[in-house]
Amino acid sequence: MITGHHFQNAYICDNIEAAIAAFAERADIGDVRPFDTEQQLWTPDGMKRVATRLAFIWIGDLQYELIQVTADETGIYSHYQDNGGVLHFHHSCARVSDWEAFRAAVSAQELPVVLERANEGDQLKFLYLDGRAFCGHYLEFTWMTDEMWPRLGGPVA
Repeated sequence: MITGHHFQNAYICDNIEAAIAAFAERADIGDVRPFDTEQQLWTPDGMKRVATRLAFIWIGDLQYELIQVTADETGIYSHYQDNGGVLHFHHSCARVSDWEAFRAAVSAQELPVVLERANEGDQLKFLYLDGRAFCGHYLEFTWMTDEMWPRLGGPVA
């Protein structure tokens, strides 16, 4: 399933500060401040804990998400191709405008859902499809309120 507006490429990194420094050597990224998050996420095997240190870097209309994993009960974040570099590509992300319609379409396609957070009232919902057999990586899809988009640094037209 490929749909929505692609706005993000995400990378696993063992050292988020080194990854930010590598971006800063190559682009004007401004003041990037990593932050810690911990979530309970739905998986086919039940709710699982994921704790990460995240940073978001915008260059033009593309966001680079840097993910330093501190705890991963899902195993999702260990599924990346190690290239020996500072960054390891993990997934792309597209924003969808209608979560319910998107979720219905997900049920009618063959790629399995491996991770999801879509609680009632959330201003941001997301899920991962396992696209590794198709394109070599996970496919994240997210829905968010229009107010949330600029809070994540999204370009406003």
